[in-house]
Amino acid sequence: MRFRVLGPTRVLLADGREIPVGGPRVRALLALLLLDVGRVVSAERLIDGLYGEHPPRGAANALQSQVSRLRQALPAEHDPVEFHPAGYRLAVDPDDVDAYRFERLAEVGRRALAGGDWSRAVAVLREALDLWHGPALADVTGAAAQAARLEELRLAAVEDRIEAELALGGHAALVAELRELVVAHPLRERSRGQLMRVLSALGRPAEALIEFEDARRTLAEQLGVDPSVELAAIHLAVLRGEERPAAERALPGQLTTFVGREEELKRVGALLAERRLVTLTGPGGAGKTRLAIEAAGRLDGEVHFVELAGLADGSDVPQAVLSALGLRDAGLRAPAEPGRQSTDRLVEALAERRLLLVLDNCEHVVADAARLAARLLGACPALRVLATSREPLGLAGEALCPLSGLTLPPPDASPLAASDYAAVSLFVQRATDVAPDFAVTPANVDVVLRICRTLDGLPLAIELAAARLRALSVAEVAARLDDRFRLLAMGSRAASPRHRTLRAVVEWSWDLLDDTERELARRLTVFAGGATLEAAERVSGLPTSGFVEALHGLVDKSFVEMAGSRYRMLETVRAFCAERLAEAGEADQLRRAHTRVLPGVRLDRQRPPPAGRTVALVAAARCGAGQPARRAAPCHCGR
Repeated sequence: MRFRVLGPTRVLLADGREIPVGGPRVRALLALLLLDVGRVVSAERLIDGLYGEHPPRGAANALQSQVSRLRQALPAEHDPVEFHPAGYRLAVDPDDVDAYRFERLAEVGRRALAGGDWSRAVAVLREALDLWHGPALADVTGAAAQAARLEELRLAAVEDRIEAELALGGHAALVAELRELVVAHPLRERSRGQLMRVLSALGRPAEALIEFEDARRTLAEQLGVDPSVELAAIHLAVLRGEERPAAERALPGQLTTFVGREEELKRVGALLAERRLVTLTGPGGAGKTRLAIEAAGRLDGEVHFVELAGLADGSDVPQAVLSALGLRDAGLRAPAEPGRQSTDRLVEALAERRLLLVLDNCEHVVADAARLAARLLGACPALRVLATSREPLGLAGEALCPLSGLTLPPPDASPLAASDYAAVSLFVQRATDVAPDFAVTPANVDVVLRICRTLDGLPLAIELAAARLRALSVAEVAARLDDRFRLLAMGSRAASPRHRTLRAVVEWSWDLLDDTERELARRLTVFAGGATLEAAERVSGLPTSGFVEALHGLVDKSFVEMAGSRYRMLETVRAFCAERLAEAGEADQLRRAHTRVLPGVRLDRQRPPPAGRTVALVAAARCGAGQPARRAAPCHCGR
């Protein structure tokens, strides 16, 4: 059986049928026993609850009569009413009583809220509140204190549920409910503060300030006190424009499907569960931004996305974060405090907020982004940062997740299984966007694989190549990839200029290198299949200290990949750097140096060997080559 006292007293069987309990006093007796379920309730307490200050003569006999009626009303096979010398006991499972179940669920929801598990908090608290069907102990006149206690717990659970929904961004739907709460309970400052926050977040700060004035006046007139410190702090936040906007999961919408990267998504999710700073690194066009958006979108809670690519000066990073959070530099009524820095305002606004901040495209403002991240993470214990950059932020505790190309079929893979690999799947999906009749067939699968491999599986390059199927056949696209920068020169008009063409993607990274790093990058192009540290140093012509620093910089900035003891460039990067080598007039000199390091190797003097062609096996052996370099290192925790 299940028992209800959160509303009229009722008894329900397991199949939902209701058992008629009897008259008002029998229902009141049952409710009094349910309040102390499993414990003995004294006869005096039951008589007081049933009859109040005016018990009848022979009250003990009257109580026995009501107990007898209750036993007759309940199924004989259950008969949970037990007599004891000190009174009576109802022997039922507390979880079968709605009041006890409500208290248990409310506590679970409160703990979930405190732990930042807002979705669970909302679900559990809704389940708890759904147990209410009217005023608690509606059939009992002598249990005012117990009824008031249960009502207070109900209001606290409602406020907890609203707090969790606020954290999930559910502002607009809460206004009407909060207004009803404030009217019904004008002295409850938590509800009033929640209403002020909702109104401010919805862009209605004037109404929020009116609510505060009404609360101040009500408290002064009825209690002779001022608003609490907590309510005053919300008032100040509204004045300063610091209450967050309604879009609390402010991630850019995407127009295309997300392909592959399932393992990387799991890694990022696992890292964010354990670490507070995670940085996705990799070359331009590897899909760092898209992966960050997808990973952030799979997490519960508040998320804000900060686009840094358009910043010309690193000093603007704090202001970009303020803007993404919907904060302003000055309050509504007072000018900004003298000397008050944007970073200080961010610390103040985020000090107690549990959120994920996505800092996208940090590489050209990496020092400023790192300083801000360090300050915020140090001052805001509930904050997490997910950054994307072509080089790490370089902070203690930073967890790195390097990206390179999408998965490609191994050389011995069956052509029929090609579409199971992410790089090929992406090419097919984007190709059918512009050429609906396109499909991978036994006749063209080798060509598709050649395109994807030549482009190192880089998502942006593959998408640019697939877009060419509007005017070229897949075989013609593959044939023109020797001049990939000319072929892949027309991307989305909505993309940022540095992502609109393949050349622009690589140029953006090239511009972030210093002179020594550029010199080394040019010279490493003579190694078609990668090189050992020793071979690269001998060909570079740089002093040892300068060489090591430059190579470290190229690896950090995703210009060179390190796989075991070998260093290699993606073919697209290598082709770009080979052009710079020719422009510098160093090509012949470097080929001679390469020949001295690897005697007997004949190099193509016209252009870098296209993907699919390699230097002679003997040269690769002399260079320390074994298996092809791995596409990307697994996510790991750095520094």
